[in-house]
Amino acid sequence: MAELRDTHMTVHRFFSRLFASALATLVLALPLGAAAQGAKSVVSTERVRAELMAHAPDGVDPGKKVWVGLQLAHQPEWHTYWRNSGDSGLPTQLEWTLPPGVTAGEIAWPVPKKIPVGNLANYGYEGTVLLPVPLTITPAFKPSVLGSDLDVKLKAQWLVCRKECIPEEGEFALKIPVKSSTAINTKAFQAAFEAQPRPVLAGTQVITESNARVDGDSIKLSVQGLPVELRGKSLEFFPETPEVIETAAPWTQAWNGATWTASIPLSAQRSASPNVLPVVLASGTEGWRTELKVVGQWPQVAAAAGMTPALEVALRANTSSAPPSTPSLTLAAALVGALLGGLILNLMPCVFPILAIKIVGFTRHAEDRRAHRTAGLAYTAGVIVSFAALGALMLALRAAGEQLGWGFQLQSPAVVAALAALFTLIALNLAGLFEFGSFVPSSVASLEARHPAANAFLSGVLAVAIASPCTAPFMGASLGFAIGLPAVEALLVFAMIGLGMALPYLAASWVPAIARLLPKPGAWMDTFRKLMAFPMFATVAWLVWVLGQQSGIDGAAALLVLLVAMSMVVWALTLRGRARSVIAVISLAAFGLLAWAAGPNITRALPAQTAQAEGGAWQAWEPGRVDQLLASGRPVFVDFTAAWCVTCQYNKKTTLSRDDVMGDLSAKNVALLRADWTRRDPAITAALGQLGRNGVPVYVFYAAGKAPVILSEILSADEVRAAIARL
Repeated sequence: MAELRDTHMTVHRFFSRLFASALATLVLALPLGAAAQGAKSVVSTERVRAELMAHAPDGVDPGKKVWVGLQLAHQPEWHTYWRNSGDSGLPTQLEWTLPPGVTAGEIAWPVPKKIPVGNLANYGYEGTVLLPVPLTITPAFKPSVLGSDLDVKLKAQWLVCRKECIPEEGEFALKIPVKSSTAINTKAFQAAFEAQPRPVLAGTQVITESNARVDGDSIKLSVQGLPVELRGKSLEFFPETPEVIETAAPWTQAWNGATWTASIPLSAQRSASPNVLPVVLASGTEGWRTELKVVGQWPQVAAAAGMTPALEVALRANTSSAPPSTPSLTLAAALVGALLGGLILNLMPCVFPILAIKIVGFTRHAEDRRAHRTAGLAYTAGVIVSFAALGALMLALRAAGEQLGWGFQLQSPAVVAALAALFTLIALNLAGLFEFGSFVPSSVASLEARHPAANAFLSGVLAVAIASPCTAPFMGASLGFAIGLPAVEALLVFAMIGLGMALPYLAASWVPAIARLLPKPGAWMDTFRKLMAFPMFATVAWLVWVLGQQSGIDGAAALLVLLVAMSMVVWALTLRGRARSVIAVISLAAFGLLAWAAGPNITRALPAQTAQAEGGAWQAWEPGRVDQLLASGRPVFVDFTAAWCVTCQYNKKTTLSRDDVMGDLSAKNVALLRADWTRRDPAITAALGQLGRNGVPVYVFYAAGKAPVILSEILSADEVRAAIARL
């Protein structure tokens, strides 16, 4: 019975020692997804070779011409996008980090080409293109004492497409000598400068008689001052303002003497009504740019409910209104939803054992109500503070420019592996393999005994660390709403999740009637404790499967091997006599060797997946794909999911794989897209944000002329079939 009397305190001690390492691993591993590789001047993928180049023929001094640029060399049939990508796609984004006194200008976009995609048309580049950017060197720029280089850093994101689209990114670094010329890339930059559209001029004056006249559902262009050699030739037309014209629709053009005219259909779901329309006219690889004053009244924009997601993004860029599909929540409703979601967390396999053992501990000291109440308050404080801290971390990273959503910590294989190791240790402790108190000095054990409130607080911190994988499915609407709130109100939502999670233990510690419902102490408590080890082992199995989705079968196998080796180390440390030293040294050496040999497989990224998602009917989601399918006349169903999302996997097995559901989808010719958020994907994060959500699962039906329909997070076949019937 001595062991039984120590069970509750042993769990407390174990939690208090593990929480620090778990939380530190969690926090330190978060930046790994964003900076897994060191910056360099060249980044190569299977589709694009990207290189940061510089052109400073006269050195780097105030007033001198200094250019930098990202060169994209595409594989055959692949392309990236112009500043206005057309019907789908995204323009290349460049984010510069420069020393004080140096500023970067805008991209000097070369003339694009029209790229047909089925019934759509995009504007972009094939082959090799250089996107030059001018640097302004001010007198405030001072080279470092230790060197004479201008350090240029770039974080770039581009969407590369063929039939499928893949978002890619790279971090680049370059040193430009200050006192000597940098002319090695002269040829590439000269070609890029020649590919720039030239201004439309008449002598030395910009033409003012040119205009764009709105006429019903079309816009009529009149451009003067084009070169004489162009007269009579057909020109390509590229508006810099997106979502104004029907990009792929037929249009007419003609020459009236020296004036080029055209009539182009307007988009029925236009996202902008500019007073000035910047345009580029091109003949082959040559182009001319002008800004046309808009004459006439723009027609009324079609109802927002009929917008496609791409148009919705453009509209939100010009207005502050929320998308029409965003659930209407008040702060009070979000707080109630967060509270209920936190309560549900206690039923998760990784959380329930902790809560159950802590409450069972009341049976041993039922008469010590003051201690129980103190422990309940401390545990609640630990849970609430931890949820608020995790929410604050995510909000801070998002404010710094990171594209993150709730559940972001599980998008890092290092965090998944650390949690699997933590849960394995907890399971081994609950199973009785070791007692944590035997590994710490008696002075530390007595210190813990004198501060039970601190132990309870740390238990709350650890509970949040292991519960966070299960939060998003129950609170998607509340969390999505919270991200758009001021920081204080957003943190209040996160704190309410913590209060909901801690509420059962808090109630049990303050209400004697609850403790009296528990059975009397006895041998059953040791059996119950060991039984609770199995939900923990099941959670480990799930985490290994999650890692397999992120890093492949080799990563999952490496994690399993290391968990076995770690278990052997723990077992060796429980031995007595000479055997302990010998076996412990051998097991530690084996663990170190395996970590060195197999450990890198855990964080190794899988090659980009371009094939269909699992299941023959499902395709992989990609930016712009929904718009393409809607334009072809098909409704679309998108499953935003992740391997680490328990509710996602439950819905997939119980609802989305049912024959009657799949039959209804097929009968309506619904295109099925699966957006896999298992690893960090800024494009999916942005798409979730457009829907007012910040975590998975999210299930959305799109149909032309209708607002997107967002289904419940816990699906039922009846709900899905009813939504299909309304398409």
